Amino acid sequence: MMIDQEETRSKRTVRKRADEIKPFRCKNLIAVIEDPADIGNIGTVIRNVNALGVEKVYVVDPRKTLPDEWQDLRENRVMSKTSVSAVKWTFVRRFDSTDECFDYLESKNFRSIVTSPHVKGKASIYLHEGDFTTHAKLAVWFGSENTGISDRAVERAEMCVSVPMFGMVESLNLGTSSGIVLYEVAKQRREYQSQYRKRNQRSAREEPLPTVLPPREGR
Repeated sequence: MMIDQEETRSKRTVRKRADEIKPFRCKNLIAVIEDPADIGNIGTVIRNVNALGVEKVYVVDPRKTLPDEWQDLRENRVMSKTSVSAVKWTFVRRFDSTDECFDYLESKNFRSIVTSPHVKGKASIYLHEGDFTTHAKLAVWFGSENTGISDRAVERAEMCVSVPMFGMVESLNLGTSSGIVLYEVAKQRREYQSQYRKRNQRSAREEPLPTVLPPREGR
């Protein structure tokens, strides 16, 4: 009986948290990881995605290191550990190739931007220069830890976004770069969707949604 009561309280706590964060989720915002070299780094990105309110994660996985089924991925011990269990609460889908992922995104009317430590591509900007509310549906691509974003992804994307570097080191690891970029993108889109309804010709809401969660009890 005591165990049942504890499970009930735990479920209520989870439901309460889910209800609290729902208005802050960035709808139609997807993070794409292209050909990651380390499954542990995927978990780190998933953790960033979940914490920052990004809706989904897509993984381009030509070596098929991940399972096709989301439920199998959620039960992967390495993934659960590196994501600090965020994989249990985050939708993840894998694709066999870059073109397959782009084809699927474009069929759903998503626009894509790619990230790179070096400015390149058809259109290139620094992160702080971007307006990431222009497109109703947006996918943000992150390249492999070893080789970066592919030329094919750059070719098919709308533009290339980079984080400016001011030290001797000219690149960031996947976990750090995804956290920085997704923070800025999600912040802009959350502020925008709190004021406007994208599906209704960007008409203003009668009452803006909140943009910041209240502090948790005990903090």
